[in-house]
Amino acid sequence: MRFLYLDIDTLRPDHLGCYGYHRSTSPNIDALAERSAVFENVHASDVPCLPSRTALLTGRFGIHNGVVNHGGTDADPVFDGAGREFWSSLQLNSLPTNLKGRGGRQGGARMRTVSISSFAQRHSAFHWYAGFDEAYNVGKFGLESADEVYAIAEDWLRRKGGEDDWFLHVHMWDPHTPYRAPASLGEPFADSPLPAWYTEDVRASHWQSCGPHSARENYGFAPNRAMLPVYPRQPQETPDMLAARKLFDGYDCGVLVADDYVGRILNLLADLGIDDETVVMVSSDHGENLGEMNVYGDHQTADQITTRIPMILHWPGLLEGGRYSAMHYHVDVFATVLELLEKKVPEAWDGESFAKELKDGSDQGRNFLVVSQAAWACQRGVRFGDYLYLNTRHDAFHLWEDELLFDLRTDPHQQHNLAPTALTELSKGRDLLGEWLGDMIVDAARGRDPHDNVMQEGGPYHVRGKLESYLRRLHKTERGHLADQLAEKYASEL
Repeated sequence: MRFLYLDIDTLRPDHLGCYGYHRSTSPNIDALAERSAVFENVHASDVPCLPSRTALLTGRFGIHNGVVNHGGTDADPVFDGAGREFWSSLQLNSLPTNLKGRGGRQGGARMRTVSISSFAQRHSAFHWYAGFDEAYNVGKFGLESADEVYAIAEDWLRRKGGEDDWFLHVHMWDPHTPYRAPASLGEPFADSPLPAWYTEDVRASHWQSCGPHSARENYGFAPNRAMLPVYPRQPQETPDMLAARKLFDGYDCGVLVADDYVGRILNLLADLGIDDETVVMVSSDHGENLGEMNVYGDHQTADQITTRIPMILHWPGLLEGGRYSAMHYHVDVFATVLELLEKKVPEAWDGESFAKELKDGSDQGRNFLVVSQAAWACQRGVRFGDYLYLNTRHDAFHLWEDELLFDLRTDPHQQHNLAPTALTELSKGRDLLGEWLGDMIVDAARGRDPHDNVMQEGGPYHVRGKLESYLRRLHKTERGHLADQLAEKYASEL
């Protein structure tokens, strides 16, 4: 079996046509989706980048593999210590090792595993390579464009694609900031309206609020106008709706560029005569807030927008259509892939296979999900029914309430907090989080809740040590009252 995993960084599903987006950002992905299984409620268990891909590699939630942050103790996985064998548990339990069948000791054919990605370099996450036979790094720390990634993928496929039994991971970064679609693309969405939920009233309210990557500071903690000549599509602030259009268009152009190279890769499979013998998956590590929660072009939350990812799976002869709405973690999908490939799912994995349900044609998944963020905010989200419950220990200087509750059926962009009034649902969210944490803490990687450690080390990595300078900026931009609130809330950080 040949397996192609097209990993498009920072790709939120609702900006793809096959998930209902009104702009034509993804004609090639949409065409693939028409002959694929499309999963509508897959979430990364841990976000953003480093925690998500570590969970994917290990099959384990961040609370178990040790990675929930982008810096500090909890940005590295926990290793075996004195009990380490010649092959570490990381090596033995990794996704690529188990795709191969643990060196041929499992049943099924041995797959050659290959990754084309600069992820490990960008995040000093060299555990990512555990189990891969080949790894190719473009060498630009995630700032490369899809054409550079495609050149490596094309070369590999022309050399090796005709062979049997391989897993090829191709990682494109184009939707990620800084937005860098080439000037030659023009402005393909100039005549397309912005998403209807994003209005001038929303923008104006955000402009008066605070937080890194907010309406007033689109790229970090303050505008960086020196970037504009290099990245003209990347906005620095959103003072009006014209600037808001630049944000949405910049992101959507990145999606369109990645989609173009998805099409090129799929056409190459056809040219090589292997398209009918290749499983193709399109997914991502996390989504991207584009104004939701007053986060502009970043992934700071454990909400629906950042944790929900696209999952499109074309499996010739098995999955060639259908839409599935049941809730799954991304690690569940890869446990399912292993089982469909007649490989064993490691006992240590948190991922649970739903291969039997797929084969039976049923749409069943988890009753609820708990998702984690500790690189910007320190926050957990609980997805149950139509609801999202957010429990926040550090709000990344956005001044969110400690508890938030949203009805995603009527409020998909999380604008109306129901926590003060929907007390039954609020209590259920709390209870589910407590139940999950009680179950997970027994095998916690460092013997404790990693969010406790993140807070004791000074908070999530991307906001550590940033408060004092940000308070000065708030005072300079007529938001002194917000600075006072932050100074009181985070006095220990001053």
